[in-house]
Amino acid sequence: MDPALFKEHEAFKKRAAATPSIEKKRDKNGKEANTDESFRKKPKPVIPSKPKVDINSYKNITSASTVRFGILAKIVQYMKARHQDGDDYALSLDEILDETSQLDIGSRNKLWLENEALPQNPKIELTDDGKYIFKSMYKIKDKKSLLKLLKQHDLKGQGGIMLEDIKESLPHSEKHLKNLQNDIITIVRPQDKKQIIFYKDRTAEFPVDEDFQKLWRAVAVDAVDDAKMTEYLEKQGIRSMQDHGIKKMAPVKRKKGNNKKRAPKKPRDNDHLADVLQHYDDK
Repeated sequence: MDPALFKEHEAFKKRAAATPSIEKKRDKNGKEANTDESFRKKPKPVIPSKPKVDINSYKNITSASTVRFGILAKIVQYMKARHQDGDDYALSLDEILDETSQLDIGSRNKLWLENEALPQNPKIELTDDGKYIFKSMYKIKDKKSLLKLLKQHDLKGQGGIMLEDIKESLPHSEKHLKNLQNDIITIVRPQDKKQIIFYKDRTAEFPVDEDFQKLWRAVAVDAVDDAKMTEYLEKQGIRSMQDHGIKKMAPVKRKKGNNKKRAPKKPRDNDHLADVLQHYDDK
């Protein structure tokens, strides 16, 4: 062998021994595993977790809404009280806040009152000039207007008016009700003990025998409905009062026609003009 080639072979072996080599991994079948980065498994995407609810922020929102509705309730109660005292002139928002000692509520709460709370409140009415007044159930100012309202309810068959609605609507209601005690009737509703005021119609008053009144009050009809009352009265030969309102007409049922086609009508001869008509066929 050529000594020069031998030296080059030995030098190559030394260089190969000095160079570090990477051993390829083999899989279970003995095949070389691919170590290229492009074939590596991609990591699973990390799904962001839902933000946790901060209890402190929730408490702040709840407390803020409580403060707002507390401000609104104070305003409504004040407007109702001044209406019952006879102060029926309108107030601006700044005047309301001044009289209720709430000038330090902040700009956000003030905008909320001006744009949402007061215009949408059923007990507050916005006037044409941008001011606010209390909106009562009925527009009554004195005993004459109250008596007129009760009389209209009686004539229309609407019954009475609840005492709490009268007190809310009528300024100085106790004084006016005391003056009208001979013209009104007060009845306590049994289910909730609320008082209802009726108009006292003197034309309907007539004397009733005391024995008849005792018999009338002794009859218990709590468990008897209108149908049973009507049936009982008919058996005793008494006609019960019927509804005399507008009766709806029942729809007229049309008779089903035959499917057969009708024969066309033939023209009728004018038999009554037989002596007058002339034939021109022969001419």
